[in-house]
Amino acid sequence: MIRFVRLLLHFGYQEAMSCLFPVFIFASLAVSKYITIPGLARYDLLLVLCLLFQIFMVKSGLETRDELKVITVFHLIGLALELFKVHMGSWSYPEDGLSKIFGVPLYSGFMYASVASYLCQAWRRLDVGLTGWPKPVFAVTLGSAIYLNFFTHHFLIDVRWVLMAAIFLVFWNTRVTFRVTHERFFMPLPLAYFLIGFFIWIAENIATFFGAWYYPNQKSGWELVHLSKINSWFLLVIVSFIIVAELKHVKARKSNPFDHSKML
Repeated sequence: MIRFVRLLLHFGYQEAMSCLFPVFIFASLAVSKYITIPGLARYDLLLVLCLLFQIFMVKSGLETRDELKVITVFHLIGLALELFKVHMGSWSYPEDGLSKIFGVPLYSGFMYASVASYLCQAWRRLDVGLTGWPKPVFAVTLGSAIYLNFFTHHFLIDVRWVLMAAIFLVFWNTRVTFRVTHERFFMPLPLAYFLIGFFIWIAENIATFFGAWYYPNQKSGWELVHLSKINSWFLLVIVSFIIVAELKHVKARKSNPFDHSKML
């Protein structure tokens, strides 16, 4: 029992430290809903706060410069998705702000970047490893197809269920391993995808409650985000995980180009 508590506390601490950026964003959403600064729109304030916290994370050493590069990629990927989805009416940002572009506040990119921040932090803090990772051509092709489907399903058939079947096929033998104190544990990678997606869905409910954005059914009053969004986040987490894993794979190969057997 003592061993279990010790492992749980250590795991909880590392997860909490990995979630610093997401927690900061949620706290900022909550505070800015009730406390305003005259002359500064809420969305602009959130952008300033996110920029300052990002600088703090790097300057304090909580994030490395390499991790910042990955987070920046996610920021751009997220903004591209936001611009398209808002244009298509999937959700909206009703408040005004100088930092809005085509209806999308720039701070929204940090919400995607915070997911990347969590993945990078957890990867390092829990010494995450992967066994049975598929060949890059399969992983990258699947990740690209998932991301493109977020756009194309508005005009063509939605193939998310085909993609989900492909996920289990491609990652059937993949296990994610992680270290808690001096012990290693593992779980099937699709389960890890689902768990992260589920907790992001919970976070999404918190964010919409504080007015970060609104879905069409929430304009007249807050409602629980539909459970189908767990599926969407599950898929988006896979895209995120593939990017991080492949970038780490490339870095590992560069640091030791003669070790072709090195695992992630």
